Amino acid sequence: MARIGEKIGGGSYQSFHREQITNVDFSTYRGKWIVLMFYPGDFTFICPTELSEVAALYPEFQKAGAEVFGISTDSVFVHKAWHDTSPTIKNVSFPLVADPTGKLSREFGTYLEQDGVTLRGSFIIDPDGVVKTCEIHDNSIGRSGQELLRKLQAAIHVREGKGEVCPANWKPGQKTLKPGLDLVGKL
Repeated sequence: MARIGEKIGGGSYQSFHREQITNVDFSTYRGKWIVLMFYPGDFTFICPTELSEVAALYPEFQKAGAEVFGISTDSVFVHKAWHDTSPTIKNVSFPLVADPTGKLSREFGTYLEQDGVTLRGSFIIDPDGVVKTCEIHDNSIGRSGQELLRKLQAAIHVREGKGEVCPANWKPGQKTLKPGLDLVGKL
């Protein structure tokens, strides 16, 4: 199972992207930030709200140097059908990865064996292929695309920073912290 601080594995997966069925291998994205958004299924209620929010923020993710992938256990053909019939999903311009066997979902610890679907999981992977953040939800709770973007920006800042760390609710341009300073009594 992929864990914080560990490198993700490789493997080729089909995706629906830009009106085409393509193959994705995350190992080919070394040198770039990756955001994985696992969701339980196409043609559902909460999933389009999450995907559309991230689609609206997608230019910001790209500006930060990241590629976003939506991942469910649906086939690539179901992804295409959803894209072709849903005005909301038509606006999603990042790849929708098919994981019908649950292999990728199992690798990230989001697969529900009894249901054959994935939990809502968000993972940020650095340019070296190392997992930096992980958030897994019950499927009845939607996640925040804004918070996912903020976490990406914080991970980038920490990687590029000079030993700085980001406090709660940190956003680009705000003050950071330097570990090792005596903060006891100042918080």
